[in-house]
Amino acid sequence: MNNYLTVRDLLPAEVESVRLFLGQHGWGHRTGSSEDFAQLIANSQRTAIALKGTCIAGFARGISDGLSNGYLSMVVVDVQHRREGIGRALVEHVMGDNPDITWVLRAGREGAEAFFARLGFQTSLIAMERPRLK
Repeated sequence: MNNYLTVRDLLPAEVESVRLFLGQHGWGHRTGSSEDFAQLIANSQRTAIALKGTCIAGFARGISDGLSNGYLSMVVVDVQHRREGIGRALVEHVMGDNPDITWVLRAGREGAEAFFARLGFQTSLIAMERPRLK
């Protein structure tokens, strides 16, 4: 079996497989129905899928204007493949190589703050948020 890691843009034919993957990894509350998730993906300017061979090992998405601001969302790696560099590869793929973009995120899951700090993220004293109602 090929365990070679591939990180690339998500293909339209893979959207439902990613929705199911996210549901299996604790993100079902954020994916909704197939139609809702397809719209979420369509409205995300940047998506990345990590494959080990042909199996989904991770997913990330981001929203960005491509010049100044970006929001990193849904960085998810299969627990069996954590600490293999997949999360880093997904984040780097989504963020791209423009150093002029300020990227923000919500690091609410256990271990997320330390992970993102290793990628250059810093706790911000100026960020504000208006939480969703549900």
